[in-house]
Amino acid sequence: MSNTTRRVGVVLFQLGGPDSLEAIEPFLFNLFSDPEIIDFPFARIGRRPLAKLISTVRAKRVEHHYKVIGGASPIARFTARQAQALQTALLDGGIDAYCCVAMRYWHPYTSEAIDEIRAARCDEIVLLPLYPQYSATTTGSSLKEWRRSFHADVPEHCVHQFYRHDLYLEAMVEKIDEALGRFAQPHHPELVFSAHSVPVSVIEKGDPYQQQIEETMALIMARGRWANHFRLCYQSKVGASKWLQPSLHRTLRDLATEGKDQVCIVPLSFVSDHVETLGEIDHEARAEARTLGIRQFEMMAGLNDSPKFIAALADLVMKAIGANVQREQTEQLVVAQ
Repeated sequence: MSNTTRRVGVVLFQLGGPDSLEAIEPFLFNLFSDPEIIDFPFARIGRRPLAKLISTVRAKRVEHHYKVIGGASPIARFTARQAQALQTALLDGGIDAYCCVAMRYWHPYTSEAIDEIRAARCDEIVLLPLYPQYSATTTGSSLKEWRRSFHADVPEHCVHQFYRHDLYLEAMVEKIDEALGRFAQPHHPELVFSAHSVPVSVIEKGDPYQQQIEETMALIMARGRWANHFRLCYQSKVGASKWLQPSLHRTLRDLATEGKDQVCIVPLSFVSDHVETLGEIDHEARAEARTLGIRQFEMMAGLNDSPKFIAALADLVMKAIGANVQREQTEQLVVAQ
């Protein structure tokens, strides 16, 4: 157990989601106003009008996804639970920790998290984006927003990705085993790893996201030691530009054509249940699979606040501040002598 008198602020970053049906359009406007998401020549002039157009059109298309999951995104609720569980784990580990949430496109915004961190009088800060794989569109955007807004002489540590972390991988294997357990023959269904897609132009600029997604799938399969056939697809494409493929819809059609009648979907780039899992996968894709003749369709539940995942986050924080904790313990020992 580590013991430190320094207060450590931990900021958990996430995308965010609308907390009501009325919030869908403004949430989407914030999303598509982000230059890390929408970028093109003369974007400073045209980005906001384009974001308004896309958000207006898309809000009508996705409203039914939110209606079937209760009329709002649960991501804020799940992320708050993760923050609370992480804070408890760190306190139990001897770290005087204060954990809060910074959503990128809806409440609680980054500015709200900054107010919390300042009020908590933290001596150092760990920035913990809840994206296992790094992308400029997710982790990069969240960190840029933080650094635009937070200015203080406080030591800062950052976790840029954690898809290789042993406890994270164990948490994923545990959840996949639970999903496969719903099949009469767990070795029979096709494992379909579904990650959030990003524009191909982002990858062409050197973004490591696609490579890290593929590596994550390989690491999970190696650790799980399943005999199941598996494949990778992408979901949640927006707009007419080229995004990473194949899509989840295309993959389901391919599986049906191949005569596969049992499918287990593994949300790969998400650490909590929200509209992309509960709406797009567990509702829309499930219905599509049924019409295609796929007899059994199951989805891995989100990591949410599962003990192994929270242990992974706690380990990431402790390693981030490890040097400082060790130095303070040494200083305390010297004083005691």
